[in-house]
Amino acid sequence: MATMRDPLVKVDHLPASPDLLKVTVGRLETGKSWVVDFRTVPHWLNAGATQSGKSNLANALIVGLAPQPVALVGFDLKGGVEFTPYSPRLSALATDRTESLKLLDDLVGLMIDRMGLCRQAAARNIWQLPPALRPVPIVVLVDELAELYLMADKSEKDEIARTSTALLRVAQLGRAFGIYLFCCGQRIGSDLGPGVTALRAQCSGRICHRVNDPETATMTLGDLDPAALASARAIAAETPGVAIVASQDGQWYRARSFYVSEHTAEHAAKTYAHLALPWDEITAHLPDYDPSELIDA
Repeated sequence: MATMRDPLVKVDHLPASPDLLKVTVGRLETGKSWVVDFRTVPHWLNAGATQSGKSNLANALIVGLAPQPVALVGFDLKGGVEFTPYSPRLSALATDRTESLKLLDDLVGLMIDRMGLCRQAAARNIWQLPPALRPVPIVVLVDELAELYLMADKSEKDEIARTSTALLRVAQLGRAFGIYLFCCGQRIGSDLGPGVTALRAQCSGRICHRVNDPETATMTLGDLDPAALASARAIAAETPGVAIVASQDGQWYRARSFYVSEHTAEHAAKTYAHLALPWDEITAHLPDYDPSELIDA
């Protein structure tokens, strides 16, 4: 007699992540580990309603990446309430659109500087550089992606356009130069503008938890497999942490993230605070530049 057990019923252990830029965040329905590997899949879109497990997944990433030799950068336009507790391990944190635009300008500047470094060394990416010359990889965590695109009045139009263009530029070129995105949002819809749709196309990693509106599920998974979209819409509210996961291999799976409390993530941020490189140190060698010229280049 065969006994069947759903491997997603109980997922409660977060293992250590010994490999650089790789974090085991949960378990797939196949029983295998659910791994977020930025070297393989550089950019991710993570959608989910409140209490769906979206923030828990971000906590798991912070715990897994905190002990690694990487720089963590946060965008939290809810005034910093989500990411400020993790600021000891963050190299930079933007909490409003003005700060976000400045931080994105810095990321574009770093990317172009690294591009020049690779060109001089005849390397296609930073991983082909000698370890002594290789710049620190950067993982960019974005909370509530929609806040970067929402416009309260027309005076914000130009600022939003520059923000959107800079973020898309990082997504298009960041992989080769060690800058990776993990973008989260409760609502990710085409009504936010063409910038969001273009960003979606650059994010080959997709995660869809339970969502409140069909448009968010469609934006996250709709260009992949219709069956994945149907499964995402069927996720029950009683199963926080369950998500549909798809990546560049064309396959999709039901998965569930390990439960990682905010306290655990805060403890990891404080424990490994000594690994947080100051942002002014990371950007110290950048020349003076006009940010708009970098974004339009």
